[in-house]
Amino acid sequence: MATPTHSAAGQSRAQVRWGHTSIPSPSGPVPARVYRPAASAPLGWLVWAHGGSWRAGSAQDWHGPTAELARISGFAVASVDYRLVPEVRHPAMVEDVLAALAWAREQAREQDGERAGDPLPVAVGGDSAGATLAACAALACRDRALPLAAQLLAYPPLDPGCTAASYHRFPDMFPTASYLMAAWQDYRDPDRPAAADGTPLHSTPFEAADLRGVARAVLATGDLDPVGDDVHRYARLLQAAGVEVTLREFGQTGHGAFLQPGHATSGGPETASLRGWLGVALRLLTSPAAPGA
Repeated sequence: MATPTHSAAGQSRAQVRWGHTSIPSPSGPVPARVYRPAASAPLGWLVWAHGGSWRAGSAQDWHGPTAELARISGFAVASVDYRLVPEVRHPAMVEDVLAALAWAREQAREQDGERAGDPLPVAVGGDSAGATLAACAALACRDRALPLAAQLLAYPPLDPGCTAASYHRFPDMFPTASYLMAAWQDYRDPDRPAAADGTPLHSTPFEAADLRGVARAVLATGDLDPVGDDVHRYARLLQAAGVEVTLREFGQTGHGAFLQPGHATSGGPETASLRGWLGVALRLLTSPAAPGA
């Protein structure tokens, strides 16, 4: 059970409360950190999957940036400690994210019962490898007819072959094609398994034959990011399938920008940083306005 009794560090202190929780799943409890706005009820719920090439990273490592995302967005954010390689391979990580989404829907329904208003939105998101998991979870939600307000994807690697020109345009920038290809090999199960109910659990949305009906997408990448072409390609595929897409490419920006401090701390607009822009985009899900570039 979540116990959000601590204040998050940095600028989010006294604006965000956080605590640990244990999310039930068929494979056992999934640990998570839950961040909530301190001064008001959350506008919705976001399940966040951290980066780390499916082999590293944790909710603790992502503590500051995730707390800031909750502060800016006004959403409660569940940062999931999904299982990692080499202990497991895909689809275990996607299953953990899906379990967290089911839990978040329960939290949103409980809050809906306490107020007379529209249902609270539930979204999924992540950065780097976590964004790949989030995109795959969004597809599973579509296939199971489960409501999902949006998918927030920060620079997901999507092509196991790393064939796009951006991988070779910046051959020395992290993550290199050779690094990611090894990570993909560790992560993917060659049998491409499905869930117990038969739902396909993709290791990348590029495996999906049909993207129609998936949740609207907010995508961010940098102009120096080797995975940038993957992100642009996915945006085009989603748009061709009739999915609402908002895409922003940040100038002079490489991989990992979600972890970098935002400019709002020095008086700049929150949307100047990748993390701030994602937070504002998420907040705007509760209003008719679209996230601006």
